[in-house]
Amino acid sequence: MKNTALTTTHEALGAKMVPFAGYNMPVQYDGVNIEHETVRKSVGVFDVSHMGEFLIEGPNALALIQKVSSNDATKLTIGKAQYSYLPNDNGGVVDDLIIYKIKEETYLLVVNASNIEKDWNWISSKNNVGAEMRDLSEDYSLLAIQGPKAIEAMQPLTSHNLAGIKFYSFEVGDFAGIENVIISATGYTGSGGFEIYCKNNEAKQIWDKVVEAGAKPIGLAARDTLRLEMGYCLYGNDIDDTTSPLEAGLGWVTKFTKAFTNSEALLAEKTEGLKNKLVAFTLDERGIPRHGYDIVDADGNKIGVVTSGTMSPSLGIGIGLGYVPKDFAGIDGKIQIQIRKKAIPATVVKLPFYKG
Repeated sequence: MKNTALTTTHEALGAKMVPFAGYNMPVQYDGVNIEHETVRKSVGVFDVSHMGEFLIEGPNALALIQKVSSNDATKLTIGKAQYSYLPNDNGGVVDDLIIYKIKEETYLLVVNASNIEKDWNWISSKNNVGAEMRDLSEDYSLLAIQGPKAIEAMQPLTSHNLAGIKFYSFEVGDFAGIENVIISATGYTGSGGFEIYCKNNEAKQIWDKVVEAGAKPIGLAARDTLRLEMGYCLYGNDIDDTTSPLEAGLGWVTKFTKAFTNSEALLAEKTEGLKNKLVAFTLDERGIPRHGYDIVDADGNKIGVVTSGTMSPSLGIGIGLGYVPKDFAGIDGKIQIQIRKKAIPATVVKLPFYKG
């Protein structure tokens, strides 16, 4: 089991620690609902240092990124980031990721913790253009400072104007007394804020100053409920090696203006029309949908499966995502979730669940 640079800090704070993607991670401190509400209304800080970071450099860095990723990285300028995914050769998804343009021929790829080795091997296998690749995952820490009060609370820690860093943009500079930190206006909560990339030996100082400035420590359980209220896909649940990115709603980051891995097959799938769709639903009655529960029609026939589900802390109702045939995917359509022996009626809704 790997530790992050802050594992002992979490333990000292009394966090409940669990194994996650090979790391010893804090799942909660004061309780999921309390932590969830903190991020929605104030400001919290997550240790997400288990995430992977790859540096792709050199004259052919862009060519490699264009080849392996679905989005169009030529649109990136220095200081901008982009959400994308790595298609596999069989119509599924290797991983989803964020691509940062650091310098003219330098890109940072941030990938999911559980997929670091898989992603590295996959990108390496496609690198016949001579791009320089470095895996920085073991050397860097990542803190996500999230919530509507993030700018106000964190501004005293940096000389950069945090309000001026637009969504999916970043600056490199001073933060919490450390130089050359990436301050990125990204995050997976839907409540605004920043992600801070720093070296492992800098993480403790930054964490301490961020907490001192008013951010409450938040665990991974609340990160999951927060992302689900926004309808953000979680790799391993809503998307994986077997799921169609188009059926998962990732068409908006699938740019057919360029050739990329399996792009011809994905374009054919789009042209023919999708058979299934990842939909969002709310339960009409009390209950909690969970990953793996069957989705059934009015006659009890299985039509799909729940990929993510929880009791929404913000809304107080059961919410979830799941794949269903296109005929059942219309907004306000009725489906049922099989919870133990009872089929609970549910309504297909438009994302996000949480409107803020």
